[in-house]
Amino acid sequence: MLTAADAGDAAALLAAVPAGRRVALVDPRFVGHVHALRLGLTDPRFPAATVPGALTAQAEARPALVRALQRTTAAVGAGAPAAESEAGADAAPQTGAEPTTGQTVGQATGQSAAPAADPAAEDPTLPGRIAAALEAEGTPVHRPALGSLVAAVPADAEQEAAAVAGLTSVDDEAVRLRSAVKAHDGFFTTFCISPYSRYIARWCARRGLTPNQVTTASLVTALVAAGAAATGTRGGYIAAGLLLLVSFVLDCTDGQLARYSLQYSTMGAWLDATFDRAKEYAFYAGLAIGAVRGGDDVWTLALGAMVLQSCRHVVDFSFNEANHDAVANTSPTAALSNKLDSVGWTVWARRMIVLPIGERWAMIAVLTALTTPRIVFYALLVGCSLAACYTTAGRLLRSLTRKARRTDRAAQALADLADSGPLAQAVAAVAPGLRGAFTVPAAALLGALVMVGSALFLPYGSWLTVAAAGVYVLLSGLAVARPLKGALDWLVPPVFRAAEYVTILVLAARSDVPHAVPAAFGLVSAVAYHHYDTVYRIRGGTGAPPGWLVRTIGGHEGRTALVAVLAAVLTHASGFTTALTALAVAVALVVLVESIRFWVSSSAPAVHDEGELA
Repeated sequence: MLTAADAGDAAALLAAVPAGRRVALVDPRFVGHVHALRLGLTDPRFPAATVPGALTAQAEARPALVRALQRTTAAVGAGAPAAESEAGADAAPQTGAEPTTGQTVGQATGQSAAPAADPAAEDPTLPGRIAAALEAEGTPVHRPALGSLVAAVPADAEQEAAAVAGLTSVDDEAVRLRSAVKAHDGFFTTFCISPYSRYIARWCARRGLTPNQVTTASLVTALVAAGAAATGTRGGYIAAGLLLLVSFVLDCTDGQLARYSLQYSTMGAWLDATFDRAKEYAFYAGLAIGAVRGGDDVWTLALGAMVLQSCRHVVDFSFNEANHDAVANTSPTAALSNKLDSVGWTVWARRMIVLPIGERWAMIAVLTALTTPRIVFYALLVGCSLAACYTTAGRLLRSLTRKARRTDRAAQALADLADSGPLAQAVAAVAPGLRGAFTVPAAALLGALVMVGSALFLPYGSWLTVAAAGVYVLLSGLAVARPLKGALDWLVPPVFRAAEYVTILVLAARSDVPHAVPAAFGLVSAVAYHHYDTVYRIRGGTGAPPGWLVRTIGGHEGRTALVAVLAAVLTHASGFTTALTALAVAVALVVLVESIRFWVSSSAPAVHDEGELA
């Protein structure tokens, strides 16, 4: 930490700090809780952030900081107190020498609070003026909500006396623990896991463990649980259920540790975004293997559960992206939901109805330990089907009753989620765009019904199924021939996901070829990873995977047509299993290599995904 005599001295000291370093400006009169400074100065997700009396800037915001400091120095004048220091993401911030009053602006969750109309007037210190200058120049400045935490610069003895009471009356460690827990979570997670997992997170933080290490431990535990389930013994099933619960506790702990210690990273975003699905679907595979060892082949049920869960997720993702920045985003259905939020028990009931990850994993763990894999999958299929009907019906009602104008960004996100390959894109390039309010989702749904219906009802291996795939390609191209801005156009990606996944499932199940369904399970897993990866890239603001990747793996319509051709060419031959396996390996290699390259690159977003309830 370096002390500056005045604003001009602060500018000189700042210029001497290497350009790639994170820096912080702290008024020497600052008084507040340590966690208030931690929230303001150590969160790596934002290029610039401020709390009253303190400002931080990462490397990308340093040039703007220098310009703002130079402009502000003249306005502040010589002799204005200032302090300048280098601050890393894990640096321990210091409190000021004298306590003063703080601000109360909501719960200390680390989420951005709305900036004041005149930030410089609210925080007249040098860091506050510079923050206002940065915003005026167009550089966003994060202002974390501090809640009851104290963070301010004293102006007089009265404020100083008031701050002493505020500083001593609030336990910032207790606030820090509370804010480590996600604000909106499921019933089981909120009441059965978080009350103690937050203390596990603190224990990990004090021993230098990182969220990524805890995430990896959760994955390893889940894989061991899957291995225990694969033994097919009652003891193995009991161990699998217990280990799955331990894995979920660790899964909650990693996010709480990230929020507790403000350790957000690009690698953490990737791990957190993908490992939950990998753990759950690996456990499905373990259950299926164990059931086969016990003489009960449930691979079709396992793949059906995975398809259903993946389609549920894409419904959520697609609807949220379509309405991410919609104008006039209101409806009677949304108003009713808001009214129900005021009745506490309905909030928890609605969160449980959707069978979120906590409730779902608890159900899987208990049923695995006490029953059979077949019963586990029946319960999953029934529970997830009811949840899917509930959530999808609500989204349909909101879409039909609201008057919203969707943006180009939303249309592009839906087009990226559609995952159209070269065949559909070629059709879209020459076909006229469909007109009418609901013609686009209707065309996508018709194509899906033709494809799935032919796979389900035509003789297995029929070339008519290949012809149906051609119709599916044509209708898929027509559906994306114009921007997806209609009220129900967000249904297009989920319909495409269901068409592809269900077609693969049906053809593999009807083939009667040994191990075809497990091979199809591997193929759907690889493709689903690509789709989840697309979602989290869009969420991070970096856009979808590169076009060459989508073209290389064929797009949804290309893969669906290829599987139909393989089923026709390799009828009643073990070559169908080999072909599905080879396709799964090829897709997985291409997708994983590109995904790993992206998420460890400097262009990946430093975010921590708060996750969906489901």
